[in-house]
Formats: sequence, structure tokens, C-alpha cells
Amino acid sequence: MGADRFYPEEAPVHTVTVSGFWMDTHVVTNAQFAAFVQATGYRTLAERPPDPTLYPGAQPDLLVPGSAVFFMPTGRVDMGDVHSRWAYVPGTNWRHPDGPESTLEGREPEPVVHVAFEDAAAYAVWAGKELPTEAEWEFAARGGLDGAVFCWGDEFKSGGRYMANTWQGQFPIRNLGADGFIGRAPVGSFPPNGYGLYDMAGNVWEWTIDWYSARHAVDPDSPCCTPPNRRSSTEALSYDPDQPAVRIPRKVIKGGSYLCAPNYCRRYRPAARYPQMIDTTTCHIGFRCIIHPTQTGKTT
Repeated sequence: MGADRFYPEEAPVHTVTVSGFWMDTHVVTNAQFAAFVQATGYRTLAERPPDPTLYPGAQPDLLVPGSAVFFMPTGRVDMGDVHSRWAYVPGTNWRHPDGPESTLEGREPEPVVHVAFEDAAAYAVWAGKELPTEAEWEFAARGGLDGAVFCWGDEFKSGGRYMANTWQGQFPIRNLGADGFIGRAPVGSFPPNGYGLYDMAGNVWEWTIDWYSARHAVDPDSPCCTPPNRRSSTEALSYDPDQPAVRIPRKVIKGGSYLCAPNYCRRYRPAARYPQMIDTTTCHIGFRCIIHPTQTGKTT
């Protein structure tokens, strides 16, 4: 697990042990999430007004239901300024993924997005499943190719074929769409990995249940490995040290997305990991579930 030659948060390479589990072959789709909402009446975090007490000093126009949407700038921008390509758009949620006027018509097979961690966890409980740990997710993503750079091997393209929905071109101002997609793709649009799992790289990031830490937590008494099923960190260590006033914990997300590009974010790899605040929803984060042998799940 992990990598030593890409981003620092992926280090160190270490051995992990996980118990047996089954994983959904693809991320939860709009159609599947709609079935959950219809059965339960659930409202996602992005559909509820934010609690002002949790965001002291927030601008009033941001204290309305909405979510973060990526937009393509018309020219070169300051890459250090996320607002140059991301906007909080009121009325955006899983039903309206690209803004309040957008719909899910014809997009039922695409990944559900604009789901917070609690939304994904609620779906998992309803489905009789769980969200994976970071170790479980990475083990599954590797598809049996221990140590390979990508889910399918060491070359980004296999036999000249794109293997995942990512960004081709100069991010964020030009996407060539050479892989066949500019935005999110229907699940299963690219070949599965060795375990028969689709889209373990690209398309949308995926929630895990592990708290984020700046590096992998390795047992100091056993530097080669970690105990079975050990979680990667604690909530206390997950807060962003660059934003001490923001006391919102972060979970690990995995897999990269359709917005990952070689010039900006080479995180369409099994070892890649990134922090995400549990209250934040975007147009490029979804999730999939797992079942352990002791669980009794249902098909959804």
C-alpha cells in the first residue's frame, strides 16, 4: 500500500492486511441513489440549509443549500486560487449536478455526486453494506497487480487505449476529451481491473471511512506492516493544519476524477489519496460500498 515516488501523502510504502470482503463493481449511480431517496425520503446535506453556528463569519449568500461546481476558465488562472475554477452554486445537489437548471434526464447511469460523507454512509446502511476503509479500497483498486502504478499496469495507456476517465490537455483551461468524455462518464465505460471492478481510477473520487493524515500511519514497532484492518488515522489528526480556525474533520478520498490531469493532479492511481472535509460536496466525488462475509446485504 502507498507509493514513495509521487505525492508525499502517499508515503511510505508498507504492507497491510485486510479481512475478506466483496465490493460493488461500480460506484453508486444516480438511479441507485434515487431508489434510496424514494424509499426513505432522505435529503442530502447539499439540499439542507447550512447551520450558521457551524460557519461563523460566513457570507449570507453561502448559507443556502448548494454545492461546489467546477467551471472551465476562459484563460490562464492562478492555480493557487481554487475560486478561479470552482464556485459554490446555490440549488446544486445530486438531482441538479451541474447547477439548479440541470437535471438527471439521461444521466441515470452516471455516478451520483454532490454527496457528503454522511450521505454516502446513510445509503450504505440502507443497502445493508458499508463504506470501505482506505486499505480495503486500495487493495481492491490494485486488482491483484501488487506495486503497479495504475489499476491496469505501469503504463497510463494500455495498448494505446485510455483506461480511465481523466483530463487530457492543459488543466483547467482545455480538455481535449481524447478518452471520449469531457465530464462524468456512465459507470463501466472503461475496462475493469483484475478483480472486475470498474472506474477505480478517474471519473469520480470515492469516499472511504478513514480519517485523513498527512502520511500513512505505520506501526513504529513493525515498520514493514500494520495490524489487520487498521485504520489510517484519527479524527483529531484529520483537521487541516493550514486552516486552524476551521474545525471540520477530513476523510480520505481515493481514485482521482475526470478533473485529474498530468499537469495538475496525477491521482488516478491506487496509491493516491486526498483529504476531503466531511461537510463538503462537489461535482466530482461519489462512493461505492462493500460487504463483509458477516453482513447480510441486499441488491440495490
